[in-house]
This record gives sequence, structure tokens and C-alpha cells, in this order.
Amino acid sequence: MQDRAQPTLALACELIARRSVTPDDDGCQSLIAQRLAPLGFRAEPLASNGVANLWLRRGEAGPLVCFAGHTDVVPPGPLDAWHGDPFRPEVRDGWLYGRGAADMKGSIAAFVTAAEAFVAANPRHDGSIALLLTSDEEGVATDGTVKVVERLAARGERIDYCVVGEPSSANRLGDTIKNGRRGTLSGSLRVRGVQGHVAYPQLARNPIHLVAPALAELAAVRWDDGDGTLPPTTFQCSNIHAGTGATNVIPGVLELQFNWRYSTRSSRESLAARLEDVLRRHGVEYELEFPSSGRPYVTPPGRLVDVVAEAVRAEAGIEPELSCTGGTSDGRFIADICPEVVELGPVNATIHQVDERVAVADLEPLARIHRGVLERLLAAPDARTPA
Repeated sequence: MQDRAQPTLALACELIARRSVTPDDDGCQSLIAQRLAPLGFRAEPLASNGVANLWLRRGEAGPLVCFAGHTDVVPPGPLDAWHGDPFRPEVRDGWLYGRGAADMKGSIAAFVTAAEAFVAANPRHDGSIALLLTSDEEGVATDGTVKVVERLAARGERIDYCVVGEPSSANRLGDTIKNGRRGTLSGSLRVRGVQGHVAYPQLARNPIHLVAPALAELAAVRWDDGDGTLPPTTFQCSNIHAGTGATNVIPGVLELQFNWRYSTRSSRESLAARLEDVLRRHGVEYELEFPSSGRPYVTPPGRLVDVVAEAVRAEAGIEPELSCTGGTSDGRFIADICPEVVELGPVNATIHQVDERVAVADLEPLARIHRGVLERLLAAPDARTPA
């Protein structure tokens, strides 16, 4: 689909039409690679355990400016709750509807059209441009961006500036730039008891009863007060299961999943140690695993923050706010090989919801913001857009 007047909208529709429910890419990355190949972007697929990853780069010199994002989307949920097919993009009343419209196929489309417009105007630009794409961001995130970063690090390839396309805006396009995120640490707890008949509790040990006081204490813990930039650490239980399904059986095992979002005042080690101390004090017999984690990161005000803010001001006429609130993103992995990482994308009000949507009027301006970032970082001095 081509639309010379609204190329970002047209590409976003092409991407939304592909049913790339995590970890499936459904050809999104191939579409982008084919589109950028005529501009000199070299495509390097870096698949890992069935996850599609793509590293696209134009140029060899520094600085290297990277746009990063994910082609996978969360499942649509109940289809009868949508006002249309979530994978049949539709424009209604100024909104583009479809799964991934805001998170984050609209952003990926803006990356591509921004790069196209910039290269057309600056074929001999300074430095290099890259796109880092994965289909494993909405899932467990163990074979996506983290694997690409490991591959790049192993061969000494580093990124100077990275813009992640997460939907960062709160109320209007560009009002918020995410310049950091708390760390994430997910855990699985297995509490051992003794199964028995509910009429003879003296012959059993109920793991629900055993862990309940410990959970009450953990829910009340103030883990830290934040670090002045990142908010305080929080702890949440996300799933709990015990029992055989019968009402007259005391379960023998309880399984619990939980997560911390943590600031630099805490660490994986300190959080795990405090958790285990609570469990031991309450006499809980347990097994504990930590299947996934990511360190916190912060990009202080500097070159990239200034450039992105300038590009927002020039296009949207507003002063963006810096924020480190919310969940996490693949920026946590990219920060290992890139000193300056920020997130900028559309309004996040409907992400992961039924009838996910993005304002049509925001798509081309978002692409122009990203082009403005490239102009300020990579255009030849006599071609740069005034700040």
C-alpha cells in the first residue's frame, strides 16, 4: 500500500494487517527490510529459538543512531468485544484502529518513513542509521533484543544514540520522553505443604495458610524510596494457584508468580535476599526461581535528550517532560551497548486494550520528529535543520 500524502499511515496499515502475535513476526521485518534495501540498508536477520530479530544498518562510520522497536503484538483478546477485526486496520473518525496501532507498529512505520525522507534529502549524511527490530518484546523477551545486543557486543559494535518507539506520550504526541526505566525482576515461588482431607487438617500442611502471612508482610514492605529519578521499588503478585479442584482436599503445593519493578537503590541480589528472609522467618518450605530480569537504566540530560526535545518542540510546539515512570522496555538491554537511550512514541491510552488506536493526525508528525532527530545528529553541517 502506497500513499504519497500519508506514507506513515499507509505503512502502519500494512504492518497491522499482519497477525504478528508474540512471538510471531508474520513477515513484518521482511517487509521493512525490502523497503529499505534500495536506500542502502543492509539487512542482517538474527533469529533465535524461533524469534525473528533484524538488524538493519546504513553506513559504517560513527555516530550510529538507532531506532529500536518490536513487530510483535499482544493477543487481541475477545474478538466480539472489538468494533472490527483487530488485524484489519480501519480509519474511523480520525483514528487508526487495530492491534499494534499504538504499540508499536505506528512507531515502526514512522521510523521507516523518517529514514526514507532523511536519506532522500541527505544521501551522504554523516555517521550511520540502524533499525533494531524483534518479535519477542511482548513475550518473555529472552530471545529478542537481548540476543541482538549480545551479538553486537561480541563483535564490538556499539550504538551512540538510540530512540525506542514505545508509546511514551500521555495526553498528546511528544508530551513525554522516557529517559529511563526501573529494573524488572520476575520470580516463581513453589510452596511445599502436605496434601490431605479438609476434615483432618492435623494430618496435612496447607501451603495456602503457610504462605499467607509471608505474603501479607511482603505486600507491606517498603523496598526503597527511589533514587530521585526512578520511582520507588514496587512488588506485585501476578498469579497464584493451588488445589486439585475439589473442595474437600487440602492442597500439597502452591505456585505463585510475582514481579518487582526496582530502582537503582535496590538490586536483584538485595531483593531476593529480603524475600527469602521473610519466607524463612515464617517457616515456609519453598523453591524459588527468577526466570527473567532487566537492570534499571537512566539517560541523563545530554545530547540525545536535547536533540529529541528540540525535534518535538519544532514539530509539536510543546515542551516535553522527562519521565522514568511506567513499566519496562527493551531499552534495558540496549543500554548495555548504548550510553544514551530514550523512548518516544504515540499516546499510550489504548495500548493492550480492545479497540487499540492511534490518532491519524499524529503519524506523519511522529515521522517528522524522528527525521528531525536524524537531521540534528547526522545531517551535514550545511544541511541541518535549525534548532
